[in-house]
Amino acid sequence: MVLCVQGPCHLLAEERIGQQPLRACSLELPGSAMQPLPMGVFLEEVAEETPAQPESEQPKVLDPEEDLLCIAKTFSYLRESGWYWGSITASEARQHLQKMPEGTFLVRDSTHPSYLFTLSVKTTRGPTNVRIEYADSSFRLDSNCLSRPRILAFPDVVSLVQHYVASCAADTRSDSPDPSPAPALPTPKEDATSNAVLPAPTATAVHLKLVQPFVRRSSARSLQHLCRLVINRLVADVDCLPLPRRMADYLRQYPFQL
Repeated sequence: MVLCVQGPCHLLAEERIGQQPLRACSLELPGSAMQPLPMGVFLEEVAEETPAQPESEQPKVLDPEEDLLCIAKTFSYLRESGWYWGSITASEARQHLQKMPEGTFLVRDSTHPSYLFTLSVKTTRGPTNVRIEYADSSFRLDSNCLSRPRILAFPDVVSLVQHYVASCAADTRSDSPDPSPAPALPTPKEDATSNAVLPAPTATAVHLKLVQPFVRRSSARSLQHLCRLVINRLVADVDCLPLPRRMADYLRQYPFQL
């Protein structure tokens, strides 16, 4: 078989075709190549074409800046408190609380990646760890789904702890038959490999009693801070006090009683 190729004419024809503008070229594609893309391949683009949902069904828009400010303020309060122990483990918290009286507590960093903080407290069953949940710029004690609607939310961790300490103190003074102001919380779900003594299978809830914080020695509170606590316990609004601006600002930096 002899294949005849025209010399310059053939090359010239190819060159002319390559010089044609792109819009002048037509391309025949098979039918299968023209099928639409499956749903969900480009979620952002597809979401723009979907009809708007009713206002009641639209998800809440999260504000990263608001979360950052809320968490930063919480860390600032905790560092001022003296009973924030940072990144200690559940075993270390248990060692610190083991010989302390019931109701002694501290706050530490959670070892669970989905939580920021954990409340470690000495109970009648020994030291117990309860995670502190953060969502929608609020903190609350982690609990099961049935109890969650009854768990109060707070703008920071110190406000959360102070609320339960005040509730326990008020309940103790009233000599109520039920001395537990806090809701029934699930057994510890964090650091299952620690030496913590878990309750019997039949007892699935731990009643918390918060009395006094366990202050870290390396975070010994200054005399100024102790005076600030006394003022906060005696005065509801420091703005009404005839104080210099600098002193009033210092009181506002930690508006708590613990």
